[in-house]
Amino acid sequence: MKKIFIIAGEMSGDTHGAGLMRAIQKHHAPVNFIGFGGTKMRNLGGSGIQDWVEKAGVLGLWDVLKIYGWFKQKMAEALELIASEKPDGVVLIDYPGFNLRLAKALRKAHYTGRIIFYISPQVWAWKRGRIKTMAKVLDLMICIFPFEKELYEKSGLPTVFAGHPMVDRALSFRQQWKREQGLVGFFPGSRSHEVARLFPAMLQSSRLIRERAPDVRFAVSAANQTLAGEMREIMDRARMPEARKWIEVSGAHDLMQRAEVGVVASGTATLESACFGLPYVLVYKVNPITYAVGKAVVRIKHLGIVNILAGEQVVEELVQKKFSADSVAASVTELLLNKEKREALAARLASVVKKLGDGDAYRRAADAVANCIHSTKS
Repeated sequence: MKKIFIIAGEMSGDTHGAGLMRAIQKHHAPVNFIGFGGTKMRNLGGSGIQDWVEKAGVLGLWDVLKIYGWFKQKMAEALELIASEKPDGVVLIDYPGFNLRLAKALRKAHYTGRIIFYISPQVWAWKRGRIKTMAKVLDLMICIFPFEKELYEKSGLPTVFAGHPMVDRALSFRQQWKREQGLVGFFPGSRSHEVARLFPAMLQSSRLIRERAPDVRFAVSAANQTLAGEMREIMDRARMPEARKWIEVSGAHDLMQRAEVGVVASGTATLESACFGLPYVLVYKVNPITYAVGKAVVRIKHLGIVNILAGEQVVEELVQKKFSADSVAASVTELLLNKEKREALAARLASVVKKLGDGDAYRRAADAVANCIHSTKS
């Protein structure tokens, strides 16, 4: 029986890791999994998978530095486990800060098995110099965006485009899509700082939108009860307690299928909205210094992944100074009242989503892992 060490360091990685593990077990010979992940991966792999995601999924340099000793210990544990168990392959899922260091350490330790990276880090946006390093230490890159394949293969790294797992998720719900006329969905992000920066302007925009479209209704997606509580506090400060009934907890995908128009914080939700066919406006605002530093190092023209995939602006981006209650209201009202524009945007979103594959992404990734592990090294 083949043995695979698999590691994911965040909740999203745990989901992708579990999907990949399930596909490998279903479509290929049985595999013994060991490694680090989260609850979903552990439920599939059993005691061989250590659940570390809750602590490993920290954000920001300062948070990482505070537990640097713990990360150093985990690196040592991973290397020791791989040295003792001698897996046929190592699958690294996203989480590049830790996983690329692990790959380099394995090569330095003369590990002879396959090292595979699944879910490419966004080196195309910044740190392109990492690609040469990755080509030296990895045997295979499995990416979820089509333009990444050419980027990596130019460096000599074998690369497979497996498709984006979100396409499968959207397809599984497709028969349930039912737009509710006049419903605007607010998606202010899944983190507290995003809600604090974005939601007040979204909330104020609702008053302006209602002046131009009196029959409009609103719903707000809250990732959890904590964020829902923070939204209620913002509503109370804005003297809009009646808006409390708009909040829907943990139902983002349901709202993406029901809303006629969306206002979506930059991030994963923008791609999810596109996959669910929701016409939307992208919004983004951070500390001015943070934005200035980001602009200096990021090498992409557009912020939203849909626009990056299209190579042009498909979705309107209200970023930094362009983001306000007035600008959100103007953009949303135009989409609400202009059916032709709304349908044209939905059609463009569908054409961009087609670039992400035809579905069965985890199956394709599983095939790539299996082929790499069973192939003979040159």
